[in-house]
Amino acid sequence: MDLRFSAEERAFQKEVRAFLDENLTEELREATRKTTTVFVDKDIALAWQRILHEKGWVGYFWPEEYGGTGWGPAKRFIFEAECARAGAPGLIPLGLKYVGPVIFTFGSAEQKRHFLPRILSGEDYWCQGYSEPGAGSDLAAVQCKAVRDGDEYVVNGTKIWTTHAHFANWIFCLVRTAQGARPQEGISFLLIPMDSPGVTVEPIITLAGDHELNQVFFDDVRVPAANLVGEEGKGWQYAKFLLEFERGGGSASVKLKEELAHVRKLAALQPSDGGRTMMERERIADGLADIEIEIMALEMAELRIMSALSAGKNPGAQASMLKTVATEIEQALSELAIDILGPDALPFVTERPLYGPSSRRPLRHPEGEAVMAQYLNKRAATIYGGTNEIQRDIIAKMVLGLR
Repeated sequence: MDLRFSAEERAFQKEVRAFLDENLTEELREATRKTTTVFVDKDIALAWQRILHEKGWVGYFWPEEYGGTGWGPAKRFIFEAECARAGAPGLIPLGLKYVGPVIFTFGSAEQKRHFLPRILSGEDYWCQGYSEPGAGSDLAAVQCKAVRDGDEYVVNGTKIWTTHAHFANWIFCLVRTAQGARPQEGISFLLIPMDSPGVTVEPIITLAGDHELNQVFFDDVRVPAANLVGEEGKGWQYAKFLLEFERGGGSASVKLKEELAHVRKLAALQPSDGGRTMMERERIADGLADIEIEIMALEMAELRIMSALSAGKNPGAQASMLKTVATEIEQALSELAIDILGPDALPFVTERPLYGPSSRRPLRHPEGEAVMAQYLNKRAATIYGGTNEIQRDIIAKMVLGLR
């Protein structure tokens, strides 16, 4: 295992930093800092995506033959790390990291020709139809049905917790096309236009007052059979392939380092009793130190996985390890930020966005509203993408050999 960057990779790191210095505006940085949800809003994400698309870097996870950069794992890691360090908005992964790789790996020639350029440009904006009211972490229990009728599928059912469905013009769905001996059998991967007759999107407003989630209903929605990805009944295989991109192989540690630095700054400025600051309180200092150690360990794990990927290996169960550790650190950081601000974190508005000229003045502390909303939103971090309890089951089976 080699965790050192080569001379070429260090030169690339300098190139990325120079590009970010020149192209990443303070408006985009502010929007990123004050985003309270999992993904930044569509306007911010697409503004950054257009900049990267013009540079030719937006498809940094993709092979060159499909319009990507063809970068290896080390360059991808460097790029993500530098973007996080600079405070760049996260690209919405639903098209670029999730369905895009599924299409260029398993899709037809026509699907690749039509969809891939539109994903890179942002012309098509995707959402993910996986979870259902009775099928969340137990994804094999999906019951949304697609019945073949000539050259079409007729889709009936519902999807829930569908992030950015109110923005999307396409949804990629796991649908049940047959009943098999095992629940994983008979699931297919279908691409559905959101403007199809019979598709209805109902908002789900979070405890923080954000509208990022939705429930999507399908009532006799007719979808061309040409929109089936790969083979009918192989959707479970494609879904597992996608979830490895969702759960691991990135550089969460750098983003968490930046969040830790921000929380340290809050602690250094927030007054405490006896003329001290919150940073001088032993419980806060110990909490910050504990989280820093956890982030350092996560960073080493990410570098180890990056090294394995560079050698052509698959992340496998290690993706579950990264997802579990990173989300629990996220929650610990948000809890500590609330402890530091105390009563200053209580009053917050539900009007969005918190950035830009249309944002209203904070009710109390300038950071309080974002911190509280982020805390509430991150309660879900250990649930989405497969609950951390399920991830531990995967680790127990695949790493420890337990049954």
